[in-house]
Amino acid sequence: MRRSLRKFSEIAMRAVFLAAALTSVLAVLFICLFLFANGVPAIGEIGAFKFLLGTEWSPTDVPPAFGLLPMIMGSLTITAGAILIGVPVGILTAVFLARACPGRLYKLVKPGVDLLAGIPSVVYGFFGMMVLLPLAGNSILSASLLLGVMILPTVIGLAESALRAVPESYYEGALALGAGHYRSVFRVILPAARSGVLASVVLGIGRAIGETMAVIMVAGNQARMPVSLFKGARTLTANIVLEMGYAEGLHRRALFATGVVLFVFIMIINLSFSALKGRERS
Repeated sequence: MRRSLRKFSEIAMRAVFLAAALTSVLAVLFICLFLFANGVPAIGEIGAFKFLLGTEWSPTDVPPAFGLLPMIMGSLTITAGAILIGVPVGILTAVFLARACPGRLYKLVKPGVDLLAGIPSVVYGFFGMMVLLPLAGNSILSASLLLGVMILPTVIGLAESALRAVPESYYEGALALGAGHYRSVFRVILPAARSGVLASVVLGIGRAIGETMAVIMVAGNQARMPVSLFKGARTLTANIVLEMGYAEGLHRRALFATGVVLFVFIMIINLSFSALKGRERS
């Protein structure tokens, strides 16, 4: 009787876990179907070349123009700036927390890093308006600085976990061979945790390229090609949010197509990371 109950409970739990996994997969699938069903026809109607490489976005003109290249370049520029600012700081902070931070200081720093993850985007945006805009104006630089701070909790948390997962024998072996503490950390521990560190960077990129509210508040939102760090730009996410409220017809479908382009960008990032992991394992 007990064996049959145990077997039944195991089967039931497997079914529950399978249902949970399928729910996640189906949710992503339905989102993809909805997005592509509404966006791909608009790309065909506008023309893929005009839509992706056009430099003018003016949906209210006659005839309207739906050139998405300024928003694509705006997203890539602001995300690249955020990576250059946030990734080095995040990885070095993770190394400090995992391998050098005293216990008492860790109890202060770690909750502070975790608290950054819980701050709403609009609060970050308000901070950017009050602190960054007087210094750099509505610009790519302001948005990059703000996003660089926003991705820190993601990069630090995952990179620290990856560093702590490296067996202590790696560190001890490096010390036994005559390496110092920091040489052992940067030449042995950090390369051994490369996969987890790369995961933190990829998730940081995803957070940066998908951020909307904070970027709207500091980036300037001009639908033009980026020409300077001190000039404004508009991202793909900002383009959707700013115009979806009044868009209709082809304009509305073009905004769905913008979501398709953003989705493809994120898929490319994830597939690139998977390819890098596969190459490391082989």
